Amino acid sequence: MDDLRVPAGPGIPHGLVVPGSELSEQFSRSSGPGGQHVNTSDSRVQLSIDLGSTTVLNEVQRQRVIARLAARLSGTVLTVSSDQQRSQLRNRNAARARIAELLRGALAPPVERKATTPSRNSRRRRVRAERRRSEIKQNRRRPRPD
Repeated sequence: MDDLRVPAGPGIPHGLVVPGSELSEQFSRSSGPGGQHVNTSDSRVQLSIDLGSTTVLNEVQRQRVIARLAARLSGTVLTVSSDQQRSQLRNRNAARARIAELLRGALAPPVERKATTPSRNSRRRRVRAERRRSEIKQNRRRPRPD
């Protein structure tokens, strides 16, 4: 199996190359359109990588990826499947692209929010809206008997 190349991005300036020996591919019959072809060929692809034991990630990257992809993981194994195409080769390429994109996104460092203060005009609008709302609620009261 070929190596998986993850393009360079934030957190991985030189990109990553996951050895093919660390990837696991399984093929099965796909559902959907394709006529008799669907019934005879194993075009659906499931591509898996064990993030807990891969040699490409250092410990910081491993913890970041596992934390960010926790909802998609089974233990520490990330699995992606593709059955959109009729061709097994196209599905393999689609699964590889999807897993590379997931890894690239998960390895990006967290973006720190820059603290800002509300502008003077936005504070004025907020106070004006609060006053307007208060007047509306006061007008709902029963009038005083005097």
